[in-house]
Amino acid sequence: MNTSTTPSLAVERVRHEIHVRRLQVQRIDRISPHFLRMRFAGDALRHFVSASFDDHAKLMLPAQPGQPLVLPQPGPDGLALPPGAQKPAMRDYTPRHFDLAAGTLDIEFVLHGEGVASLWAETAQVGDEVGLGGPRGSFVVPTGFDWHLLVGDESAIPAIARRLEELPETAQAITVIETADAGDRRPLESRARLQTHWMETGATGALAKAVAALKLPAGEGFAWAGGEAASIAAVRQALVDPNGHGLDKSRVRASAYWKRGSVGHHETLGG
Repeated sequence: MNTSTTPSLAVERVRHEIHVRRLQVQRIDRISPHFLRMRFAGDALRHFVSASFDDHAKLMLPAQPGQPLVLPQPGPDGLALPPGAQKPAMRDYTPRHFDLAAGTLDIEFVLHGEGVASLWAETAQVGDEVGLGGPRGSFVVPTGFDWHLLVGDESAIPAIARRLEELPETAQAITVIETADAGDRRPLESRARLQTHWMETGATGALAKAVAALKLPAGEGFAWAGGEAASIAAVRQALVDPNGHGLDKSRVRASAYWKRGSVGHHETLGG
């Protein structure tokens, strides 16, 4: 397989100036049994930037339910909380859709019955305040590859859906997505030629086995995977293993969006 990198296919890392924004919930939509889409608005979104489909912004919530939201503020030594203030609860989320003209940002929440952000989202109301930090940077993958493989569990669906909407009609896209509830499987829109593979959440390694069994298209491609740490590490190995798909590591991006038994985990896997 030709893995040479041409300028038009060069992946770019972009850094952004850090801002902490105070936003309000403008709209809440339940889009499936375990997914909720929330729209946030506020003047502070004027300078918001999200250059990549897998960006993550830091959502900031009141330290305790019912308490006022206290956010870090710029100071001589960087961002800092007021003296005596309790640090807000923070979790990473994908900016699903940003409308600069309207000044709105959509974020999707997986409602899994535990965790500070999921529990907050279950009871959130229009007018509630949140803080938002970042994104700190973007890993920009060109849309000009011949094919794009997108793999993940429920936590990766917002990033996958955003990427599919960005791809041109000249591209081919393959998705492999596992969900615990078939009701969370949704139509995925894209101008690209799309092959969608939904699977039920199964034994450890099931997602990697499904990826290993794929027949990837010819041409230049890029593979992206996001989800539970151990599962996505196995997916990445199936993609780069010389006895498997043998993709060059520069053509694979794998992110652990969460880790079983851990709280607030987010990690880029591999080199």
